[in-house]
Amino acid sequence: MNGKKNNLVSGNLTQGILSLAGPMLASAVLQHAQSLVDLFWVGRLGSESVAAVALAGVVLMALFPVVMGISTGTLALVARAVGAERVQDASAVVRQSILLAGLMGIVAGVAGWIWAGGLCAILVGSATAGSSHAHLLAASYLRISFLGSITIFFFFTVSSVFHAAGRVAVPMWAMAISNVVNIILDPLLIYGLLGFPRLGVSGAALATVVSQAVGAIMVGMPLVKGRVGFRAQLFPLRLDIPLMWRIARIGLPSMGQLLSRNLMAMALMSLVGRCGTAALAGYGIGTRFHIIALMPAFAFGNAVAPIVGQNLGAGKPERASAAAWLASGFATAVMAVIAVCFFFFARPLVRIFDASPAVVDVGGDYLKIVSPFYVFSITAIVLGRALQGAGDTIPPMILTLVSLWGLQVPLAVALSRVVRPPTRGIWWAIAIAVTVHGILVASWFLQGKWKHKRV
Repeated sequence: MNGKKNNLVSGNLTQGILSLAGPMLASAVLQHAQSLVDLFWVGRLGSESVAAVALAGVVLMALFPVVMGISTGTLALVARAVGAERVQDASAVVRQSILLAGLMGIVAGVAGWIWAGGLCAILVGSATAGSSHAHLLAASYLRISFLGSITIFFFFTVSSVFHAAGRVAVPMWAMAISNVVNIILDPLLIYGLLGFPRLGVSGAALATVVSQAVGAIMVGMPLVKGRVGFRAQLFPLRLDIPLMWRIARIGLPSMGQLLSRNLMAMALMSLVGRCGTAALAGYGIGTRFHIIALMPAFAFGNAVAPIVGQNLGAGKPERASAAAWLASGFATAVMAVIAVCFFFFARPLVRIFDASPAVVDVGGDYLKIVSPFYVFSITAIVLGRALQGAGDTIPPMILTLVSLWGLQVPLAVALSRVVRPPTRGIWWAIAIAVTVHGILVASWFLQGKWKHKRV
């Protein structure tokens, strides 16, 4: 394609993985830096505002199952088509993915605007809601975020096309420019500097939406110009229901997997919320750090997914398997270093965002208990993404449901009643569940049934 040999199916695997993982890690860092920038500036407004952004972040995670479902289906089909050098098939998938992303973005925006307030009140519980305004601040943040959510759908869907083709630099630079916009707008809109209105927590949401819109434009323009590695014929944009269903059929299990994970996060947030505003803020800060810690795993997982898809399309399943294990090894080594740093510097890290002693105690405790066990999450993430690249998306969903809802949530409820403080019981439930999940995903991958998956 474009007269250039595809080195993902014939070149050095280590070089191929690292050449994709580097830009993907940079993209992941930049993506989550937006939330940390928000948290940094909002933290100066007080613990209630920090708790509000943490709460809103959990609710917004409900969008990502749908976003990632579309992206997973798109990546699997485009990668297979690219590996088999079927340009017309790849173009057709791109057209239907963009239409599907647009439709779902509109639906999410309307639904989020209507239900944001009620959902926040439910999550914090009546006791915390009566003594704190965090849920009201979170609702105002969410309404703005949901209205602009179509930009998230478009950005990640188009980015998955570039990832499938092995052209990962474009999404990385788009995210970098988006971040610059967010860094500039956050203090202006939160604190009302340079003549801008002082919007507080809502200003952080508006800054993020504007920056996401800029990112969506920055990936859309190169796609139209054909910089995806093949000439994608985007027009006419007509509905192709059978092809749209193929995209959805592959993506739905991934959507279910991530939805179950996010609903679990809401359940845990609800449990933690009943321990007070300080616990909510500390947990929110701790989870932000763990998102950062897991970014290398997602980078290597996202790097190996198109390699697996393209090699299966080219009829090279053993090369696909070797790539998955190699990427898992790289990610595990990186995670081990991060886990050690988090364990020994837990409290100072939390203190960066909120110096309140109660918040530092909860957040530091979370990082110390959970961090060592996230090494097991690496296996689940990288091999899980490899399975998704192969289009084998149902087993990872089932294993996630078993680990989270069959083990983590019941264990968190039980341990929070017998361990003191209750939050410590929740942290140990998380540690146990991620360990079991990693073992289950590795066991399924070793069976090798994904090598023969038809998409």
